[in-house]
Amino acid sequence: MSRRPKHILLVTGMSGAGKSTVLRTLEDLGWETVDNLPLLLLNRLLDTAPAEGTDSDDDRPLALGIGSQTRGFDADSIVRRIKRLREDHGHDVGTLFLECAGSELERRYSETRRRHPLAQDRPASDGMLRERELLAPLRQWSNRLIDTTNMSSNELAQQIRSTFSGEGLGETVLNVMSFGFARGLPRDADLVLDMRFLRNPHWDEALRPGTGKDKNVSAYIADDPAYATAMAQIESLLLLLLPRYQAEGKAYVTIAFGCTGGRHRSVHVAERVAARLRGEGFSPTVTHRDLQTAPQDSLEGAPVVA
Repeated sequence: MSRRPKHILLVTGMSGAGKSTVLRTLEDLGWETVDNLPLLLLNRLLDTAPAEGTDSDDDRPLALGIGSQTRGFDADSIVRRIKRLREDHGHDVGTLFLECAGSELERRYSETRRRHPLAQDRPASDGMLRERELLAPLRQWSNRLIDTTNMSSNELAQQIRSTFSGEGLGETVLNVMSFGFARGLPRDADLVLDMRFLRNPHWDEALRPGTGKDKNVSAYIADDPAYATAMAQIESLLLLLLPRYQAEGKAYVTIAFGCTGGRHRSVHVAERVAARLRGEGFSPTVTHRDLQTAPQDSLEGAPVVA
């Protein structure tokens, strides 16, 4: 009897970026997981009858871990096979690509004393360069990308649970985040909106220790003459774009609001926008990347003189 998983997710990306963590987390969520399966055996797996004693109508989602070390790996061939599974066999197939900065991957390999699978007798950096070339078609084809550079294993697992514990691959997972430009752009943001045009509470000594979650800080920001018009237009833009992203099958959307330090303006706006989106029927998660960092005058530039 043919098995027909409700969803198939290919989990791929840079070696050391967290594939094992993703597969373990999905297994905990009830997915069936297989790592490093030669793709020539995929059709055989899908046609295998459920084990004796299990539900013959088992339609659990299936996650397949695929890396550059998988036997017979060829990214272009994998993309063609994904297309056939979708178009010829009607499977709901998604691809999750795990990205990570080279410097962080080198640190991880150094800490674990593991060898890179593509550089057994050479520096890990050589294997990473080769692997990026091999994986380029899959990275371009993937409909989800998670950058794990600044994530711990627990943070990655939390994001996977947030992303995949719902109805499945057909739902757009929405994340609204705040960040500070002084600490770098978020790597996986789809939309970045700059809130540095608003009044900066950092330069008010009474407000500086607070955050955009505090009522007095929020009131200060909302008192900016440009605030009401700007927020109305930003929210209208997002309400226009998000249904279109969903219609196009975009599976994961991150909207990032930035200010200088990432503690006041961006946090307030992210919270307000998330509340508005919930009121419109969306279910965003909210992430404040730099909320716990200490305020620093050196990052904020000079106060604006009215």
